[in-house]
Amino acid sequence: MWHVAQNYSTGELAVLEAPVPSCRPGGVLVRSSYSLISTGTEMMKVSEARMSLLSKARHRPDQVRQVLDAVAQNGAVATYRKTRQRLDSWTPLGYSLCGVVVEVGEGVHGFEVGDLVAAAGNEFALHAEVNWVPRNLCVRVPDGVLAEHAAFSTVGAIAMQALRRAEVALGETACVIGLGLVGQLLVRLLVGAGVRVVGLDTVEERCRTAEDGGAVGCAGPDPAGVARLEALLRAGAPGGADHVFLAAGGASNEPVELAARLARDRACVVDIGKTRLDLPWNAYYEKELDVRFSRSYGPGRYDDRYELDGVDYPLGYVRWTEERNIACFLALLADGALDVSALVSSSHPVTEAPQVYERLRTGAITGVGHLLSYPARDQARPDALGASGTTGPGRATRVPRARDGAVRLGVIGAGSHASAMLLPGLAAADDVDLVRVATASSLSSINAQRAFGFGSAGTDARAVIEDDDLDAVLVATRHRTHADLVCAALESGKAVYVEKPLAITHEELARVEETMARTGNDRLMVGFNRRFAPSFVDLRRRFGDVGEPVALRYLVNAGRLGASSWYLDEAEGSRFVGEGGHFIDLLSAWTGEDPVALCAQHGAGDDVSLVLRFTGGSLATLTYATGGSRRCGKESLDVLGGGRSAHLDNFVRSTVWSERGRQSRRSRTGPDKGHRAAVAAFVTAVRTGGPMPIDTASLVSTTRTTLEAAR
Repeated sequence: MWHVAQNYSTGELAVLEAPVPSCRPGGVLVRSSYSLISTGTEMMKVSEARMSLLSKARHRPDQVRQVLDAVAQNGAVATYRKTRQRLDSWTPLGYSLCGVVVEVGEGVHGFEVGDLVAAAGNEFALHAEVNWVPRNLCVRVPDGVLAEHAAFSTVGAIAMQALRRAEVALGETACVIGLGLVGQLLVRLLVGAGVRVVGLDTVEERCRTAEDGGAVGCAGPDPAGVARLEALLRAGAPGGADHVFLAAGGASNEPVELAARLARDRACVVDIGKTRLDLPWNAYYEKELDVRFSRSYGPGRYDDRYELDGVDYPLGYVRWTEERNIACFLALLADGALDVSALVSSSHPVTEAPQVYERLRTGAITGVGHLLSYPARDQARPDALGASGTTGPGRATRVPRARDGAVRLGVIGAGSHASAMLLPGLAAADDVDLVRVATASSLSSINAQRAFGFGSAGTDARAVIEDDDLDAVLVATRHRTHADLVCAALESGKAVYVEKPLAITHEELARVEETMARTGNDRLMVGFNRRFAPSFVDLRRRFGDVGEPVALRYLVNAGRLGASSWYLDEAEGSRFVGEGGHFIDLLSAWTGEDPVALCAQHGAGDDVSLVLRFTGGSLATLTYATGGSRRCGKESLDVLGGGRSAHLDNFVRSTVWSERGRQSRRSRTGPDKGHRAAVAAFVTAVRTGGPMPIDTASLVSTTRTTLEAAR
């Protein structure tokens, strides 16, 4: 299918041939009719991608801080690799479209194949021929509404949410600063609500378009233009505008300063666009202005429970969600109360997208509403994703191993962790053939194929699992899918490497154990990579066997999560369930034993403190804390026993104290937590038919202990 994408590193725009996304549960598959180019948000992103690396850093200081934090915890080499991979990849554009439903996912009601729908979301309603859209970001288009007009719905919802945040009333006055796409729609919505509107923009054409849409007058930000608007406001509202909407973008502070000048005493100022907001204190204080922010399409935005899981907000408590805002916008179009036909500036086939963006950037084409159309063409769609399905019982009749000397590997999931930590080593290995990759999104599969040389790329996990030409499967998806995919891959007769955790519930763990017993296939490896870290292996060797139990202390400076982190989703298991197995496994690796007793205490937030006793009597304390500095190393391990002491500092510095004195070593390449060594050990086991690098019983024990600790 066609997919518009941009390389954030080079700024290159292209229309790619991408695999069709799978129809996952909780959403619908939509074949696009028209998608709307956001001349504000998207053009800002396009311009930012053309900047030098230094300019990008100046433009996004928040991301620079994240990089510096990552260097402190993970080292410069790993951070550079991860940052470079993110920059030099295809990223999507678009967030507002109209199309036809071609498949309805499991658990979705209210949609049928053939429905014309409006769709939203900068991860879902992309400039692509086919998109998977969650149910709460998709609304049926009423009869009589043209598809090209319904494509404006998401941007219309943004304008509508700003209107609701202002709490406008009949007969009031408003000033809209910035008459781009959102500003034009806001003007029309305000006029329809009985509000007297003036507007301000640097582009004369936009001012005239807003006046055609009902504004009583619009002007530029020059002194004469501002004076004209002040006169218009005084004529209808002594003292100035009741509401000022900041729909402009850019680095200038002029919009926020003009807002104070044009607003009446105790007026409301609503910020919609991404503009500079250095509030002039005196002006805002003296008028006691009420500054509000409008968050995108409405309540539900950035809430995964709402957007991805389909959990709606109760109507009695949240009247206008983002889905209901879109539906309201469509209803206004259907009733004839809102007309956007004058905003359709041009329409172009999606194959011409790069040229359209360039002409918009240079000003060769003007206007605010530019559409991409999707001409019909014959294209067979792959089967839908069936990640939770299995391929039939009892198929594993052999020990999975490579047949021709190189392990033929399929990969499911190629997110930032897999792309930075696992796939580079596999791509460089002579004994691995990266045959196919499947990811949730079309572009991520293309990026993985482009970066690591996979033979084929797609979005269908089942196609990887059912490929009898593969020797092994690597699973690097989100936590809730691990157990299902592991069981399906084991039943298909393949060796499996799964990123931690193996399971997020005891029931899932029991199902994995039952699958191994029933199929006879226990060729399983969990990504407990820290036991393979060179500094840990070297420290354990130098410490030696002391012939008695030891005491271990493991401190994990986990750090706080961002508000948007998917680790906060309860459906993915707790944060400790996701990470804790790493640390318990490392303690088991040191002692060579499994834990047999556990005492756990939970503190504030995600903090957990454990005491573990191992079969031979060794005791370990594990503290998993989130309140530390991100500039401090993430992990430290201390071991005492037999007259010796050992210390490991974030897999960089290691020290052993004994009767012969102190011996210290330091890694020259920064923290190496054993990712490459772990996958290499797995590949060797598959290639030779030898035992898995970690005994299956230990994998199960570690997972069970982690689940118990979280409980």
